Amino acid sequence: MSLPTIRTITLGIAASHPIAHQTFVEARQILQQARVRYEDAGYELQTLRLSTRPFLDDLANWSPRAILEYVQDRQLLLNELGLEYCSLGTAFASRPAFPLERLSLLGDILIATNSMSTTVSLADPEHGMRPEVALPVAQLMLRLAHETPEGFGNFRFAMLACVAPGSPFFPAAYHAGPTSLGCGLQGASLITEALQTLQADGQRPLDLRQITESVGNLLEEKVRPVVSLGQQIAREAGVQFEGIDLSPAPMGEVSIAHAMELCGYGRFGEPGTLAVAAALTAALKSTSLPTCGYNGLMLPVLEDALLGQRWAQGAVNAHQLLLYSAVCGTGLDTIPLAGDSTPESIAHLLLDVATLAVRYQKPLSARLFPVPGRRAGDYTQFTSPYLTNTRIAP
Repeated sequence: MSLPTIRTITLGIAASHPIAHQTFVEARQILQQARVRYEDAGYELQTLRLSTRPFLDDLANWSPRAILEYVQDRQLLLNELGLEYCSLGTAFASRPAFPLERLSLLGDILIATNSMSTTVSLADPEHGMRPEVALPVAQLMLRLAHETPEGFGNFRFAMLACVAPGSPFFPAAYHAGPTSLGCGLQGASLITEALQTLQADGQRPLDLRQITESVGNLLEEKVRPVVSLGQQIAREAGVQFEGIDLSPAPMGEVSIAHAMELCGYGRFGEPGTLAVAAALTAALKSTSLPTCGYNGLMLPVLEDALLGQRWAQGAVNAHQLLLYSAVCGTGLDTIPLAGDSTPESIAHLLLDVATLAVRYQKPLSARLFPVPGRRAGDYTQFTSPYLTNTRIAP
């Protein structure tokens, strides 16, 4: 059996903004040491990432111009250090006193940089949902669609609802507490491996309880060494180990939708999909591993080749994906929308996601892709190797 692929090692920085240059240099050293250790152990490690405290909290008294200059300076430093991913944290617009006019600064930052990610919190457990945040967030998504190449700025931006700090996955990641090291898997292949083994006994459809048990057992077996090595690296670096996010992130042909169809309940999107999503999520929650982040199914339409195909066929839509999020995670991820979508229609979708998160007190997010120049029925034409292409649904 092959070793699992690690999508990210993410270092959460404890220092408040403005973060000194030397802090970034030291963070890079820890991440590079982690890369060497994992690769020497035979693992494929795809990305190294930095997660910081919410920058608008720390820089609340700074002018927008001063904040933009600070972020651009740190972007130049990241370029020098060869670090391609850095989260500036979330803007807690869910707090009643948060000034919504500050949200336009996020667009300025994402347009002016290439490594920075940031998010807006529309709802949190303490304050619930702040509905008036949805429209400016939707307007920001449309701005990024039209003012960044291929609208790719939305790859680095999302709306959050009830998402806690400590996730290793972007763009949702933001930090709180002491400096810590966390891991995120590209785990769709592990799920596939477990289901193919279970499928060998000839039973169709697979028993849902056996799905949970078999996937959970394989995760426990294959991921325990990843965690043990991460804990050792963290101790040696003098930082905390945050945990591992077992969310089985897909990538292109390494498809979580394909894994789910192996269960024998029909095509993704047909009746039975919700039951399979719940059984797999139960497996993710069943291990004794130290976890962080979403720790649930990721269903990103533009990052999963078969899911993108099912979307193009009309087998699944945004509200079906939101339904599945009620029993798994992570919300709506890389959903292609028409470039001429109204901000009101996008805002309504964001409100649906946030409402579900508040109702069930679970972390959900929305990373939406209005595609400039494309209308409903058109196909996307992304050139990024990270995205698959599919039809834009009504």
